[in-house]
Amino acid sequence: MDVQRKKGILEVCVLAVLKQGPSYGYLIIQELEQCVEISESTLYPILKRLEQNGSLTTYREEYNGRMRKYYQLTAEGQKKIDCFLSEWDELRRMYHFIDQQNSKMPQEPSVTTEKTVPAAETIAGSTVETTNAVEAAAEATKEAAKTSETAAEAMKEAAKAESQAKATEEAAVLGTQDMEHSENASQEGVEA
Repeated sequence: MDVQRKKGILEVCVLAVLKQGPSYGYLIIQELEQCVEISESTLYPILKRLEQNGSLTTYREEYNGRMRKYYQLTAEGQKKIDCFLSEWDELRRMYHFIDQQNSKMPQEPSVTTEKTVPAAETIAGSTVETTNAVEAAAEATKEAAKTSETAAEAMKEAAKAESQAKATEEAAVLGTQDMEHSENASQEGVEA
């Protein structure tokens, strides 16, 4: 957790303990252990700040022959608790929004295919196969995202389908080049 955010929340936690009545350092630490682990070196600077800003007051009382410092909540301290609780409703809404957005599956990028005019009908069939393979890759991506337990598995499936589509497309391009080479050779033979 962010240090500044935690510091502010710890201050309110200390004030909440004092809402039950005056207390001293060791007992405050014991009460706070229900929600957070805190040391004396963290608590006493917080108590000092709260005293300086008027959120609590202190007094000393003798206990077993020595003076013990007690901390007591003030009206200003109660206002801080009330303010925190009202702000927390807004933070809770933000948290739920972030959580919902984070749990949504990312939208798939749209798959576009370029239409090419082939040199021969055989190549046209390869282009259709390529388009179908790309569309199948997109469909496999959708299905993988729905059925896979994790996003990583879905991405592996999509990558595999995409790789197959690229291989089919490369084969079609090579077929186009071979076909054009054959047509050029035929035309050269006719001209000679």
